[in-house]
Amino acid sequence: MSNDLFSPRIPEAVASRRPLADRLRPTSLSEVTGQPHLTGENGILRRMIAAGSLGSMIFWGPPGTGKTTVARLLSGEAGLAFEQISAIFSGVADLKKVFEAARLRRMDGRQTLLFVDEIHRFNRAQQDSFLPVMEDGTVILVGATTENPSFELNAALLSRARVLTFRSHDEESLQELLARAEQVEQKPLPLTAEARASLIRMADGDGRAVLTLAEEVWRAVREGEVFDTEGLTRIVQRRAPVYDKAQDGHYNLISALHKSVRGSDPDAALYYLARMFDAGEDPLYLGRRLVRMAVEDIGLADPQALVVCNAAKDAYDYLGSPEGELALAQACVYLATAPKSNGVYTAFKAAMRAAKEHGSLLPPKHILNAPTKLMKGEGYGDGYLYDHDQPDAFSGQDYFPEKLGRQTFYDPPERGFEREIRKRLDWWAKLRRERSGG
Repeated sequence: MSNDLFSPRIPEAVASRRPLADRLRPTSLSEVTGQPHLTGENGILRRMIAAGSLGSMIFWGPPGTGKTTVARLLSGEAGLAFEQISAIFSGVADLKKVFEAARLRRMDGRQTLLFVDEIHRFNRAQQDSFLPVMEDGTVILVGATTENPSFELNAALLSRARVLTFRSHDEESLQELLARAEQVEQKPLPLTAEARASLIRMADGDGRAVLTLAEEVWRAVREGEVFDTEGLTRIVQRRAPVYDKAQDGHYNLISALHKSVRGSDPDAALYYLARMFDAGEDPLYLGRRLVRMAVEDIGLADPQALVVCNAAKDAYDYLGSPEGELALAQACVYLATAPKSNGVYTAFKAAMRAAKEHGSLLPPKHILNAPTKLMKGEGYGDGYLYDHDQPDAFSGQDYFPEKLGRQTFYDPPERGFEREIRKRLDWWAKLRRERSGG
């Protein structure tokens, strides 16, 4: 499993057939693009190398951002032995072999940098097996993951390793990679300016992907040919957006959609809704989330919001794709443009806290039914006033348990329909004070 960054020389004819992304792999940290906060002149990793002190790290970031390459370069520049394993293909036996080899090197005075790709794929017990060799300095662990370490890695492992975030490539760094590729290939990429920009968008921040797409263009082009955007689309299949419906991409986009609706920005809300549709999200999942937004963020400020969202779900069930998505888009815009209130949401949470904190308090006896003589004898139902028989159909009686006393959970804001609800509550509060003599 040991890998030497400067492995035996490969014959030129064979090397030329290696993938472009592999041929352009950086040979020093200074050549790494897209991660200036880590590998730039004042980057964290460059500072660690200069100080002669590396600690265990978790590299967290999307695919194609250089995590494996940087780990290899770190071992070379720090003079460490390099071991690489993948959590997908390795088990306990493989880990034991790697740890033993690292111990033998340590006895000879050489430390090992152990790079673990997809480290989040290891289970909790396997992750715990790294702790002793990290603590005694047998290995410097560098784990790579595309998933949020806070959710996927043991707290004990995280406490011993620094999390470094790798960012998706921006347009500038992808352009730089294409320029390097043109130098290596000694020919320009046969694309119009618009097609070149389109290719960069297809890469979706993935450096490896942009080089693979460029390589496909060079393979397909004929002498003297230059592809426009339409031509590029014909020869290069569009890459799906980086989006895993069970992981961070999913949660990031649904969070962005929810907050855009809450922030009354219909344009941003539609954009994130479209992103999720484009990534293949289940439309009924989005319908359920819109219902949630209706009750959490609009509530009684516009009681029709919930009705609209349920109707959109029914419309999607009836129409199917792709026509049904428009109903969900309409509901999304309705929510974003509706008056906002979390009054009921806040009131419900407060009522739940009170219910849990105060236990099983008996309601006041005057609002309890008395189906038996014993219960009548205990005073159940005594003094109850039937509201419909009272002036204004309002008795003003207290319905809270005596030991709890009257509580106020719901405080409607002066927005939307809740402005009318506020007027009613204020009117009833006035009558309650008058009729209770308070």
